[in-house]
Amino acid sequence: MTAALSEKRSFADLHVHSAASFDSLSRPVDLVRAAVGRGLTHMAITDHERLDGAFRARDLAPAELRVIVGEEIRTTGGDIIGLYLERVVPGGLSVAEVVAAIREQGGLVGLPHPFDRFRSSGGSRAGVAEEALRELAGQVDFVEAHNGRAIGGGNARAAAFAVQHGLPAVAASDAHTVQELGLAYTILPGDPGTAAEMRQALVGAGLVLGRASLYVRGWTPFAKVVQRMRGNGRLPLTALGPGPGRAP
Repeated sequence: MTAALSEKRSFADLHVHSAASFDSLSRPVDLVRAAVGRGLTHMAITDHERLDGAFRARDLAPAELRVIVGEEIRTTGGDIIGLYLERVVPGGLSVAEVVAAIREQGGLVGLPHPFDRFRSSGGSRAGVAEEALRELAGQVDFVEAHNGRAIGGGNARAAAFAVQHGLPAVAASDAHTVQELGLAYTILPGDPGTAAEMRQALVGAGLVLGRASLYVRGWTPFAKVVQRMRGNGRLPLTALGPGPGRAP
């Protein structure tokens, strides 16, 4: 291996939402354009229980940008991220069922904002749910140790959790607007192109910690209203099923 190849680094934002999510208005074409302009080499589109936005972004991406098809899945025990997917994993299942469904596709399993008390994350809940999260540690490929939208001490607790369990840590923007894309990201050795390569690269990851402003985050309630008017409001867990980009 040449010195140039051995020193190659990648810049990945592994938690990004497009307009396929109920709480974002970011068009895939705009996300792709912004990712390239900001020097990202990898971008995971992780919409809520949908893959169509990720597929669109992947189709639009130029050669210098790898778009990873992902999903943020609402389980009965909190949110889980799946990366390198080709089929939707439905929401409303148990954590174990969602992990198994991601693994069946050869995907990676991540814990997004696991201690954010304002969002449905397993570790933000006391007692049984947090104990279940600890038991899940052996099945997880990475922990989102820094989420660009987290408030309070959730990121510090997530980072400590990753260290305690010997898990790779990532930083991600959790962008719901184009402006947020790449505010937080992960530096990876090499140029991972597959799930296996990404899993290996995450071991040597470096984190760039940025945070979205409250002004930018203030667009999220507006996005939710617009999406509800478009018929793309968030469905209750019991209703997740057939729909655009959703599981049949």
